[in-house]
Amino acid sequence: MVAIDRRSLLIGATALAAAPARAATPELRLRLLETSDLHMFVYDFDYYHSKTDPTVGLAKVASLIAAARAEHRNALLFDNGDIIQGNPLGDFVARPGGLAAGQPHPMFAAMNELGYLAATLGNHEFNYGLPFLEQALQSAKFPFVCANLEHMDGTPYMRPTMVITRDVMLEDGSTLHDFRIGVIGFVPPQIMSWDKSKLEGRVRTTDIITAAQRYVPELRATCDLLVALSHSGIDTGPRNTGLENASFHLASVPGIDVIFTGHSHRVFPGPDYANRPGVDAVRGTLNGIPAVMPGYWGSHLGLIDLDLERVDGAWKITDFKVEARPIYRREGAKLIALADDDPAILRAAAPAHQATIDWVHQPVGRIAYPVNSYFAYLGSENSIGLVNLAQTAYARAALATTDHAALPLLSAAAPFKAGGTGPDAFVDIAPGPITLADLADLYMYANTLVVVKLSGAEVRELLERSAALFNQIDPAKAEPQELLSRTMLGYNFDVISGLTWLIDITRPARYSGGGKLINAEAHRVLDLRFQGQPIDEAASFLVATNNYRADGGGGFPGLDGTRSILNAPDLNRDVIALYVKSTELQTPPPTTWRFAPIGRPVQLRFRSSPAFADKLAGRPDITPGAGGNDGYAEYLLTLD
Repeated sequence: MVAIDRRSLLIGATALAAAPARAATPELRLRLLETSDLHMFVYDFDYYHSKTDPTVGLAKVASLIAAARAEHRNALLFDNGDIIQGNPLGDFVARPGGLAAGQPHPMFAAMNELGYLAATLGNHEFNYGLPFLEQALQSAKFPFVCANLEHMDGTPYMRPTMVITRDVMLEDGSTLHDFRIGVIGFVPPQIMSWDKSKLEGRVRTTDIITAAQRYVPELRATCDLLVALSHSGIDTGPRNTGLENASFHLASVPGIDVIFTGHSHRVFPGPDYANRPGVDAVRGTLNGIPAVMPGYWGSHLGLIDLDLERVDGAWKITDFKVEARPIYRREGAKLIALADDDPAILRAAAPAHQATIDWVHQPVGRIAYPVNSYFAYLGSENSIGLVNLAQTAYARAALATTDHAALPLLSAAAPFKAGGTGPDAFVDIAPGPITLADLADLYMYANTLVVVKLSGAEVRELLERSAALFNQIDPAKAEPQELLSRTMLGYNFDVISGLTWLIDITRPARYSGGGKLINAEAHRVLDLRFQGQPIDEAASFLVATNNYRADGGGGFPGLDGTRSILNAPDLNRDVIALYVKSTELQTPPPTTWRFAPIGRPVQLRFRSSPAFADKLAGRPDITPGAGGNDGYAEYLLTLD
């Protein structure tokens, strides 16, 4: 799961006019279509707020698929993973007893209507464990491939590659030809950290490029076209073993003709990848290989058109066109749908969809104060605080009879919905009854609770890593400065309850947005206190968190899966539900951190929802700025 700027999702194919002229008379034209990172969004529906959402949904993508097929007689459809987890529909089906034996998984029931040729696994396929994944895959009427996932004895977990033969019509309009499509798939090797408790000792992963070098030569020898389904983003830095976002380097493996990429929840071709060596962000190539990334949640359909000619007995690509077709566009705050829902897709998942709506709107408790994430990065956030209260209560009870019971207990959580995926992507819970939908909005991911044991010095390092979220601010500048760094994902901004501290954003960050130590002498975290006293850096602390973080997710120093002293069986979301059911939530949790004084007034610019303007009572230090074409609004924080 990643924080995204929605501006990048609305680009689509607008920059494709610069592509060179197509060959006059190819022998064969193929159209390859991709979905990726659907994350259970069958419907264009927001389960958290019970309203339609024209920016998401396979049902809308299906209409684009139908149109793309109508335009081209040789169209083949693939999926690139992250299918069965991502919204309350996924959680409803994955709960105990949610998918009966022989019952089709609703996402695959919908996808089966579309005639996919093949698919690969994404990292979120493993969030509910291997038994559920294997049960769900039985519903799919199309094959899956994954070349870098193995059983512990080294045998493939599933087919690493396959060759699929299809009749295609040549450009003479009368000749059918048996065409062999080779397909290979890849999953980020980091699943072994992100879902360690569910996978360790059961499966293992290998490096994506190493697996490609192992399997591609043999596959190439048996097919006419080789398609790589890479559930991996585009990192143009040096190639390291175990790279999470390896699609750029994958394009350098000889024999691969086309790369479908994903995982990063971005759009390619598009401006997010402009000015990177070896990347053509206009035409859509990685090291010269055509590639596409179609956003997320069904925001786009990936499309690659190929012109091929037969040369010396082999098919060669002579030209291509890459496009990411959006299902909507944004005009200021207005969303305009560019695709209708496909009724067949809606029907396929209708029973589970309605059951999910009923399920998530069951009240589980009451809350006497508003909970929102609008202030998540401003030092007075209470949605993270509620999560931390729940995690602390659960962990204290679970550890009460253990040797660790006497150690001080802290809790760490990050804002999952704080505007990263769009101007409406904020938690906003009013006082009164609180439902499962509210809790799913508050905690989006299917993580389980884990408690780790750290020293006070290591706790400080976690906070230093989180403080990379902010740009370094120059106190001498009179003009507004950007507060938030674009290199760090918001869900890596961990806030730790049980402590208080200051963040000095005039100092350089100690860690990079990806978690690498870049300034060993830099320290932004000041006046770190436990129970009102300076923290003892030699003392031991317990920190309740989630399995993703404890096992190394986000690159937090000291967290690599070896520091856990409790691996709870319960989802963090269920931990919150238990707390809300059993606790009178009368007063907001205390503020844990704030910005260190700068010494003179400085204006800091940040973007948030237009609705944030209604939450500014009592905050004279924040003033609304201008609105944008992408639906966000600008705000100015005055810090002195």
